[in-house]
Amino acid sequence: MQSLINKKIVLGISGGIAAYKTPELARQLMQEGASVQVVMTEAATQFVTPVTMQALTGNPVYTSQWDSSISNNMAHIELSRAADAIVIAPASADLMAKLSLGLADDLLSTLCLARDCPLLLAPAMNKQMWEHAATQRSVQRLEQDKVTLLGPASGFQACGEVGMGRMLEPSEIAEQVIAFFQKKTLLGKKVLITAGPTFEAIDPVRGITNHSSGKMGFAIARAAVEAGAQVQLIAGPCDLATPLEATGKIARTNVTSAKEMHLAVLNDADYDIFFAVAAVADWGIAKPSKEKIKRQGKDAPSIEFIANPDILLDVAKTVKNKGGKPHPYCVGFAAESTDLEAHAAEKRQRKGIPMVVGNIGHETFGSDLNQLLVVDENGSKKIAKAEKLQLARQLIALVAKKI
Repeated sequence: MQSLINKKIVLGISGGIAAYKTPELARQLMQEGASVQVVMTEAATQFVTPVTMQALTGNPVYTSQWDSSISNNMAHIELSRAADAIVIAPASADLMAKLSLGLADDLLSTLCLARDCPLLLAPAMNKQMWEHAATQRSVQRLEQDKVTLLGPASGFQACGEVGMGRMLEPSEIAEQVIAFFQKKTLLGKKVLITAGPTFEAIDPVRGITNHSSGKMGFAIARAAVEAGAQVQLIAGPCDLATPLEATGKIARTNVTSAKEMHLAVLNDADYDIFFAVAAVADWGIAKPSKEKIKRQGKDAPSIEFIANPDILLDVAKTVKNKGGKPHPYCVGFAAESTDLEAHAAEKRQRKGIPMVVGNIGHETFGSDLNQLLVVDENGSKKIAKAEKLQLARQLIALVAKKI
C-alpha cells in the first residue's frame, strides 16, 4: 500500500550534519508513491551532494535562484505551484529564523515565502541552539504562521552532546508526512485502544497466551492519530514500535495480564471512542505458583481457571466522569474460527455495544493482512482483504461518520 500516490513533494535541505539522513527520507517518500523534487541551500551541498539526490529522485536538483533551466527563470514560483507540500529536512536554526521573519535570500527561503502549499519543517541542531531564546521565538512565529514542525527529538547529537534538537529518523518524518495528508475526521477526539495478547501466568516461567501480534490494534492507533485524535494505547506483550510517537499525540501503557489491562482501561474514563482490539484471555489462573512447577512423574499438574474481568462489557456499562456523559462509542473485536457473522452479531448484542468487527483469528494473527466483517445496527458489511493500516483507515472513517 502506497500512502502518497500522486503527491508531489518539494524536499528542501539546509546546512546541517543531519542532511546525511535526507537521501533515505527521499527514498521512503518515493516508496510511498510520492514524486520528490529536491531544493538545496549552498550550505547543504557541503553535507550531501546534488548528484546523490538527483540519482535517488530521478529529478534535477535546484540550488540557485538564478537557475535558468526553468522556462520563465522563476524557480521559486514554479516549484511551489507544482507541489502538494514543501518538506525541509534538516531545517537549521538559521533557516528557521529566516522563514519566521519572511527573509528570502536564496532559492529555498524564497520558495517558502512564495509558496501556495503547506510547509513542514524537521528541525535539526545542537541542543543549545534549539533551547536558545531566539530559536524558540522562531518556533513560536512559525507555529503562528501555521507551519508544521516535525520534531525535533532528544538524543545523541553529532557534537557528542545529548538533548533536544536531534532530527527525527527518516521513517518518523515519512510517517508524519503521510499523516499530514490524511483527513482529520477525529480532530479533537480522544480514543482508547487495546492491542495485542494478554499473558496469564501459571508459574514464574510459564503462562497461557495466544497468537495475537498486536498489528491490527497498532494500525488502528496510527490511523486514529492520522485522523487527528489523541490516542491512549494499552498494549499487551508485543514487540511493536509505538506508531507516530514523535507527534506527542499517542501515549502507550504496557500491560501483561487481562486484569492489568482491565485496570488500565477503567483507570481512564475520559475518551470518546473505545476500540477493544486486544485478544484478551477469557480465563486466568486461580492460584499461580510462586515457584516453577516441577514434573512429578507422568501426572500433569492440576490447574484451576478463573474468569477474567470482561473489559468491553464493563466499559459499555460506565459513564464518563466529567458531566455524566454517555459511555464512549464502543467498537468490539471478535476473533473467531467459524461462523463469523453469527458470533460477531451475538457478541454485539451480549455486550450492548453499537459495533463489532469480526475476523478469523488464526488467519490474521501475526499477518500484515486482514479482512474484516463489520456488524452494527444496520447489519453486516465486509471489508475486503488488505494491509491492516489500510483497513484501519477505512474503519476509522466509518466510525467517524457514526459519531
